[in-house]
Amino acid sequence: MNSRYGNLFLYVIVVIIPTLIGSFFFYMDAVKQNDEDRLEEAKWIGSIHQRSWDQFISETVTTLEMLSLTAGTVNTEFEKLEPLLRQAHQMDPRYGGIYLLNTNGKVLTGSNQFLTDSYLSDKEYIKEVSRTKDIIISNSQETLANGQTVIGIGKPVVNEDGELLSIIVAHMRVDYVQNIMRLLTPDAKLSVLNSDRKTIMDINMDGDSSFSDHNSISIPIDRLPWSVNVELPARDVWEIIKGAAQFILVMLIISHILFLFIKYLKLKKQAQNEKKENELQKLELVGTLAASTAHEIRNPLTGIKGLIQLLSEKYTNTQDQYYFSVINDEISRINEIVSEFLILGKPTAQKTETLDLRNIIKDLVPLIISEANLHNVHFQSSLPDEPVMVNCTKDQMKQVILNITKNAFESMENGGELTIKLNRLPTKCQLKIIDTGSGIPESEMEKIFNPFYTSKDTGTGLGLVVCRRILQSSGGEIFITSKENKGTQVDIFLPLNGNKG
Repeated sequence: MNSRYGNLFLYVIVVIIPTLIGSFFFYMDAVKQNDEDRLEEAKWIGSIHQRSWDQFISETVTTLEMLSLTAGTVNTEFEKLEPLLRQAHQMDPRYGGIYLLNTNGKVLTGSNQFLTDSYLSDKEYIKEVSRTKDIIISNSQETLANGQTVIGIGKPVVNEDGELLSIIVAHMRVDYVQNIMRLLTPDAKLSVLNSDRKTIMDINMDGDSSFSDHNSISIPIDRLPWSVNVELPARDVWEIIKGAAQFILVMLIISHILFLFIKYLKLKKQAQNEKKENELQKLELVGTLAASTAHEIRNPLTGIKGLIQLLSEKYTNTQDQYYFSVINDEISRINEIVSEFLILGKPTAQKTETLDLRNIIKDLVPLIISEANLHNVHFQSSLPDEPVMVNCTKDQMKQVILNITKNAFESMENGGELTIKLNRLPTKCQLKIIDTGSGIPESEMEKIFNPFYTSKDTGTGLGLVVCRRILQSSGGEIFITSKENKGTQVDIFLPLNGNKG
């Protein structure tokens, strides 16, 4: 049950929550990106119509300037100007009419008869032309008698002294401009606003000429005090949803892969823990068995060893002595195994004391040198000048060092070098035992501390396990590094007196 809830919790943490959070941020980013794209598209649409209006005004102003030059030369003979006005009107369909006015705003002649004898003096842009003697564009639409909606543009005709002679007016058709704008951007919704922010004309607004500030963009027209107001395109919700769905799918795939990987790691760790527990149970079983049977085994062994000693004194020929030596060796081996079993069973049974580790090593040096000579190994040691006080059991610490040096000698069948170095660190000491033997294959490094694992024909597979158990009981650690055919280094760390734990 706990495992099921644990898996559910892990699934929520690794899959559900990251997917929800990631999807939320992706959606917000997608909306933001979509809004930026809509804004850029609206700016692009507005710039198109901005340039179109600039072109319309520039071309109209050019036409009016040409006509004004001609009107200035004919002066009062305005009848001569009428054919020219008609020709200019017929050449450009954007005009609803082109007219010549006197200084009082009366229509003298024009390209059509819609405004014959009409007065335009009440028009604001005509008044502005008379006052400023400059080109003025109407700030609003006007509807002619024929129902046509136009925008007026006035150009003064002046003499050399700057006196106003007449005014030329061009009516630019709103419907023509609207059609051109629709052709440029058939789907865009936009309005052209005057300087008072009132609508002059609109495109695709369906009767609704209002924009909300957050849903439109305004682009000024260079040659006019007007602006093009463009509605932002509709948000592409389907595209956002489609992108979000793809992102969620990718997130789910990645998070499920991560979930399965974590599950694999958990199962692997669980298997390793179970393996360690099995090893511990095995060691506990061995320890329990050893504790209950060690004395029963050792008592008959002592008797057997005594009898063998008596027999060896009675039968002194070479062959018998050989048999007796083999029997004694096997009895010693059985005693050694029983001793290791006892240490595995109760590693902290013996009383510890504060000892100088240098003295323990010095006590062992003669034994190590003797063994080194037998194996043609050069031995050297390096000890610090100051005491290295540790809490340990003297005999067990000797057993650790001898066990490791024994392994070192066995790995150097053709001779070599064995080095023991003791270093004092701030809170602990480091004991290095280095050999130049055959080394340990990389494939076996993970197994060397497994109980009963040995690469020797006669080994018990408990030597290093016993060493680690002894060191752990004193708060120490052991690490082994090795390269095949290069040698092995054993690093033992023990807390200094007062720094245990």
